[in-house]
Amino acid sequence: MKFLPLDTPEIIELAAGWLTQKENYQWLDLGNGRVTITPSLLKIMAQRGTNFLRVYTADRDDAPVGIVGLSNVDRAFKTATFWGASGEKSFRNRGYSTFAGAKLLTIAFGNLELNAVNTWVVDHNSSLRTIERLGFRFIGRQRQCHVIDGCLYDRLLFDLLASEYRGIDETQRRLIDRTRPEMAYE
Repeated sequence: MKFLPLDTPEIIELAAGWLTQKENYQWLDLGNGRVTITPSLLKIMAQRGTNFLRVYTADRDDAPVGIVGLSNVDRAFKTATFWGASGEKSFRNRGYSTFAGAKLLTIAFGNLELNAVNTWVVDHNSSLRTIERLGFRFIGRQRQCHVIDGCLYDRLLFDLLASEYRGIDETQRRLIDRTRPEMAYE
C-alpha cells in the first residue's frame, strides 16, 4: 500500500470525485453538511496545515482506492479528527481502509506527534468495524444530529490516545490476509 499526497490534478480530481458520491458524502461532514467537495476546494484543504490528507493505493497495481485524512489538526493541543472514504467500491471489505487508517494513525502519533485523535461514525455505518479494529474507544453519542435522506441519525463518538495506539496486530493481519493473500506490508 502506498500513500499519495494530493499534489497532482489527477489525484485531486479522483479523490474529489469519490467525495461527491452520495454513498460517501452522506456519511461525512466535510463542510457542515452544505459544501460539495470540488477539486479546487480539496486542493485548498490539502494545502492547509490543519489537514493531512492521503490517497491510498491497492497493492498489486498501485491503483488509488480510497482517501484518509486528519482534519482540525491542532499542533498546540496535539489533536486531530480522523476520517476516510473508500473510492473504488470493488476494494471494499478487503482490509484496505483498516490498513490505510493504521498507517495514518502511525503518522499522526509518530511524525505529527499528536496525543489524541477523535472521530465519529454515523450509527449503522459499516465503517464502525474499521474504527473498532483501529483501537478507537467509544466516548459518547451525539443524538439525532446527522441527516441522511431526511432521516435523523446519531453520531457515535470515539477517541484514541497515542499511549493506547497499538497499530494492527498479527491476529488482525492474519484474519485480513485470509481474504487478501496479496496484501504486502511495509
